Amino acid sequence: MTPADLSLTVLRAVRRAVDDGALRVDVPSRAKVERARPGGVGEYASSIALSLARPAGRSALDVAGILEERLRGVPGLRAVEITGPGFLNFTLLRDVDADLVRGILAAGTSYGHGAALAGTVVRFAPVAESRAVLVVEALVRLLRSQGADAGVGADGGERPHVYPGASGGHGTDAVRWAFLRAAPHDRPLDPGSLLVPHERNPLFRVQYAYSRTRRLLVNARQLGFTPEPGRLGEPGRPGQYVEPGQYGRPGPPEHPDHASPLLRLLRDHPLALLSAARHRAPDRVARQLEAVADALLAFQHTVLPLGDEKPSAAHRSRLALAEAAGTVLAGGLSVLGISAPDRI
Repeated sequence: MTPADLSLTVLRAVRRAVDDGALRVDVPSRAKVERARPGGVGEYASSIALSLARPAGRSALDVAGILEERLRGVPGLRAVEITGPGFLNFTLLRDVDADLVRGILAAGTSYGHGAALAGTVVRFAPVAESRAVLVVEALVRLLRSQGADAGVGADGGERPHVYPGASGGHGTDAVRWAFLRAAPHDRPLDPGSLLVPHERNPLFRVQYAYSRTRRLLVNARQLGFTPEPGRLGEPGRPGQYVEPGQYGRPGPPEHPDHASPLLRLLRDHPLALLSAARHRAPDRVARQLEAVADALLAFQHTVLPLGDEKPSAAHRSRLALAEAAGTVLAGGLSVLGISAPDRI
């Protein structure tokens, strides 16, 4: 809620009080709202009760009490308090979802990195077997992302080894995913199956989901709007809802809580990285990325306006959420040493 929104909210409270006979005054054209002074209560304050007291024939405290009753439970307000001779003081309800998205975009691909393992020293023995090489490389990156002093060899400066074909490319991405997605006690996946661009291919889904976020940003710019964290709003319209992995299939109207699975996964991402580091389990990172990708692919169809619909604040907020999800995917893929292509 902005100060302008808060001013309108106060005016609506005055109008309701006049309409139900609690106050007999002319509704003013504006309600001045300003930042609370240092040492004051709440974040914003208004002296409107003081200005209405004389024409209402009541004390400012009485007027403030009447307005406070009509401001209780207003969306966006955490608390309304009366101080002094009749000042109304407001504490806003923070939009935790928007704060989450802002935090991810500010951190970039380092979102989820931290210092929980600071002071922990981990030294891996040099290895030569292909799977072991990739696992150790990923574990070093993962442990360092959580503040640990991790490396290979006595001083931590050696590289595990370089296996043939480690120079990069989609084939290398497939090999890395095949080895890292499987738990240590499981057989690795078939890298050949990961080269096929299909919804049953988990690597394809993750990389495709990331590329979709880049395309959404391009399409939004063409429509004249950019991402801006805020309230996601309620779609309230038929959409192209798809179950994870079923791209573009028409479906039922959007569920009002369409963004919750994605938000929950993004909020849990730092814990997922820390858990993977503590358990020396890069496969947990891969599974987390699959879950984020599937939730994002189910959400993506709410981002852009449909038909003649004009871009709204909700579209900007959803675009910011999609961008944040893409940022998390790119960061997680980087930990695993896998590319995040803009186009796929």
